Amino acid sequence: MRPLDAPSRPPGIESDLSTSNTPMRLLHTSDWHLGQHFMGKSRQAEHQALIVWLLEQVEAQAVDAVLVAGDIFDTGTPPSYARELYNQLVGQLYKAGVPLLLLGGNHDSVATLGESRELLAHLGTTVIAATHADPATQVVVLSQRNGEPGCIVCAIPFVRPRDVLQSQAGQSAEDKQLSLQTAIQEHYGAVFAAAVERQSALAAELGPNFGRPLPIVATGHLTTVGASTSESVREIYVGALYIALGHIHRPQKVGGLEHIRYCGSPIPLGFDEAKQTKEMLLVDLDSDGLKAVSVLPVPRFQALVAVSGNLQTLAGAIGAAAAQGTRECPAWLEITVAEDDYLADLPARIEALTAGWPVEVLRIRRQRGNTVASLAAEARETLDELSPHDVFARRLQQEELSEEMQSALSKRFRAVIASVVERE
Repeated sequence: MRPLDAPSRPPGIESDLSTSNTPMRLLHTSDWHLGQHFMGKSRQAEHQALIVWLLEQVEAQAVDAVLVAGDIFDTGTPPSYARELYNQLVGQLYKAGVPLLLLGGNHDSVATLGESRELLAHLGTTVIAATHADPATQVVVLSQRNGEPGCIVCAIPFVRPRDVLQSQAGQSAEDKQLSLQTAIQEHYGAVFAAAVERQSALAAELGPNFGRPLPIVATGHLTTVGASTSESVREIYVGALYIALGHIHRPQKVGGLEHIRYCGSPIPLGFDEAKQTKEMLLVDLDSDGLKAVSVLPVPRFQALVAVSGNLQTLAGAIGAAAAQGTRECPAWLEITVAEDDYLADLPARIEALTAGWPVEVLRIRRQRGNTVASLAAEARETLDELSPHDVFARRLQQEELSEEMQSALSKRFRAVIASVVERE
């Protein structure tokens, strides 16, 4: 069986390891959530268009390898069309001669991703669904299109507590949290040490004419907030030239650092993301290390628009939103009604306002009590997948706060949760 760190290559691509000094270009993406069912709507057409666009960009941007940093599927039991899209992505990248690395996220089922892992290994795709006891199995060498090894990846998916930590009787909630953080950090350290060992072994194998040690890239599917967390991330990823993160849907730099990046989701997964510019990241590595991280904006394949106002002002807002839709592909709307939200016939009035426009109303919200209600709904929707800390972090990301304030609020929230658990 082919080892995890040796993805297969399409026939006809041969490797000449004697003169390698070619730059490596990695495409970093995450949080596709294939199979998402959004307020009664399928995202199949958007994901299909996304795959077509990605394949075009892989060619146009001369991408050597693609990395998906978790949450490939939206649920652990994705519908058949989502699996079909997944297989299509694998097959088309294999045909293009571009290796693919897929990491499991908190929404992904380890069993679902693992069931086809060995088959996909023959199609140039490496799947790391969960953490392994042997850290060397999470060290992946990604090849360039010409067949030469391009970089070494510390391929770490979403870390489930049960995979790295055994609970101990008598521990407080705060002690358990600290133990988990330590266990995760130790796991990252072990994988990085295995990557360094692999780097040395490849240098000896390839010989001095190869020209350079392979650069090391790290991954993660986790939440980081503020400057204090960026310090811990730096500790975890010592030596990595680039850190490809997934889990947070808004693209951002962690702690303002160019080399620690969330690429964000490629399509808006909720109306709270409707105004975000979605992107993927082109990561260029060469013999001197990380050269550049370039933003690759993703076009909007389905218009999502959130509008708000009273019934008088909503008419203009709906008209403006309609400019983003077409008869064949109407814009999806979330309408928040202020002032007139007490009216019992509000749905009928909204229907009259939208009549004739290329829009489709997916949700009508009454402004009173929406803040509390939306937080409660978010918590219910993600309770199976997210911890209270993750839910709080998602809400915090929606606010325009300094990193210091975010860090202080996160610290206070952890203390509150710890005290509540202890009293229970």
